Amino acid sequence: GIIVLGLIAFAFSTAGGLFLGNIMCKLTGGKVNPLIGSAGVSAVPMAARVSQVVGQKENPSNFLLMHAMGPNVAGVIGSAVAAGVFLSMFA
Repeated sequence: GIIVLGLIAFAFSTAGGLFLGNIMCKLTGGKVNPLIGSAGVSAVPMAARVSQVVGQKENPSNFLLMHAMGPNVAGVIGSAVAAGVFLSMFA
């Protein structure tokens, strides 16, 4: 039960990150790589590594790892803040 909920949350988080990454790419005229959005999931460092690998498969001169670590760490901070809010509500 709980594992399925976690997998669903992870899938929605990744899809939402890609969706918002695409929006940012369009708003900036292509200056933001949409793969950076998928790195916002707080799975450090695998989400950033996946963005790096997918980006390099598309274009071997892409080096996204350090750029992907920023949203990756931001996802960790966001998860910690959300956990703190939940704890304060239920404690």
